[in-house]
Formats: sequence, C-alpha cells, structure tokens
Amino acid sequence: MSTNTANYRRWYVIGPPYLWLLVFFLIPFFIVFKLSLSDSAIAIPPYVPIFSWSTGIWNFLKQLDFENYTFLFSDPLYVNAYLSSLKIAAISTLLTLLVAYPMAYGMAKAPKAWQPTLMMLVILPFWTSFLIRIYAWIAILKPEGFLSLFLMKLGFISEPLQIMNTTTAVYIGIVYSYLPFMILPLYASLEKINPALLEAAQDLGSQPWRAFWQITFPLSLPGVLAGCLLVFIPAVGEFVIPDLLGGSDTLMIGKTLWSEFFSNRDWPLASAVAVILLLVLIIPIVLFQRQQEAVREAGR
Repeated sequence: MSTNTANYRRWYVIGPPYLWLLVFFLIPFFIVFKLSLSDSAIAIPPYVPIFSWSTGIWNFLKQLDFENYTFLFSDPLYVNAYLSSLKIAAISTLLTLLVAYPMAYGMAKAPKAWQPTLMMLVILPFWTSFLIRIYAWIAILKPEGFLSLFLMKLGFISEPLQIMNTTTAVYIGIVYSYLPFMILPLYASLEKINPALLEAAQDLGSQPWRAFWQITFPLSLPGVLAGCLLVFIPAVGEFVIPDLLGGSDTLMIGKTLWSEFFSNRDWPLASAVAVILLLVLIIPIVLFQRQQEAVREAGR
C-alpha cells in the first residue's frame, strides 16, 4: 500500500470527527466570541457589531475592547454565580459518585445473565423526556407532594417538608438526572477488573475492605474520573433543574445567562458569560486528558 493511499484512508477516518467539531463547535464558538465583543443596543438584533468587512480588520482591532469581560469580573453577581455553580456542581458530582458506585459495583458483580437487564434499567430513564422527569420531582418534593404525605402517613414528620425551591431540591434533581452518566463508566471499569486479583488478596490474608481500597478502587479510577467529568461539566451550566426546583436564592450561571439573553436582551454580555463558562469547563477536560495520557504511558 502506497504512502498516499494510507494517508487518504487515515483522513477518511479522522476527517469526519474534525469536520463535526469545526461545524458544530468551532464556528459557533467564534460567532459567540465575536458577539461578546459587540456593544449592546436597542435594536433588532439587540447589539451593534464592531466588525464588518467594509471597515476592515485594522479598524476592528483599533475599536476592540473587552468591556463585557471586564464588567463580568467587576460585578459580584456574575463572580458569585460562577462560584456558586462550581460549588453546586462539585457537591452534586460527589453525591452522584457516592450513590452510583455501589450500584455500579453491584452490577459488575451480578451474574452475567442479569447484567443486560440491569443495564437496561439504568438507561430506562432516558426513554422519558428530561423535562417531564424534572416536573415529576416537583410533584414529589412540594409540601403537599408524595414525599411529605408518605412520611406524615408513617408518622416520621408532623408537618410537610420544605424541600421545594431550595438548594437541596437542586442537588436531588442533578443527582437523579445525571446518575446514569456516572454509573455507566463506573460499571465499564469495574466489570473489567480481573476477579483473580481479589482472590489472590484474600489468599494472602487481606481483609475485604482493604482489598477494595488497594485493588478495586484504584483500578476503577478511570471510570470514576470519566463519570465525574460527565456529571460535573453539564451540571455547571445547568439551567432547567435550578429554574424548576431551585428558589430565588439558588444562584447558578445557567440561570444568569438565560436572564441576560432573554429578559435583559443583552446578547453581548450573555455571550461573554458563555465564553467564560466554556473556558472554565475546558480546564477539567484538559486535566482528564493528561491523566489518561499518563495512564497510557504507565501501561506501556
């Protein structure tokens, strides 16, 4: 096979993903970034572009300013929204990991004949609309909802629970919604672990809990990291869950972005919020890629 033919086949394989990223990520990103450098105006659309081909690139560079980005970092509202989103996403990711790990471990240890059924039960919620599932939690968590009535019926509480419109409701919604994203990579890592390793540890006198922390958990770390990223990244920019389950005190950057774009109609500022959010989310992705490269290098 000639070198040119091999190169062509190589580009046939890697070309479509790069084309997909170009069309659906890079081009929209540059459009949003250009919009973030514009000035807000009372017009349709509600901004004044500072770049046009008629004025040329040089005039564009002379007029270029980052006032929208400067405003974001000078206003405590946006800084607190970013920090609050990171905090809520981090806590939700930890809670999701604590719930998902025993479930994934049980799936990996279940008989082979049961595992497809258990996998289907994990994926089953995706067959229902995300919005409908969140509205279902409203019916469960509201003071006159199923949870309060059930606990009052059993005598555990004497008055309805005030969970709805709180940060606790947001945590519950995020953990429930993103639980499959944590379970699936964890199950994939745990299912690959050779049972002979645990048998050898038991033969050498290791306690079950020590064998778990020294063998099972370290070998499942790739699944842990992948699951945490799959939960943390979308949770940071989550809008639907805090809007429906959270209260007015629940400050997240997704709600702030929506308010700027639709309520205030400040498209340049909303675009700057989105660009900063994307840059913040790139950091864990880069760290994960470096960790994966280190794992591959160590395995060679």
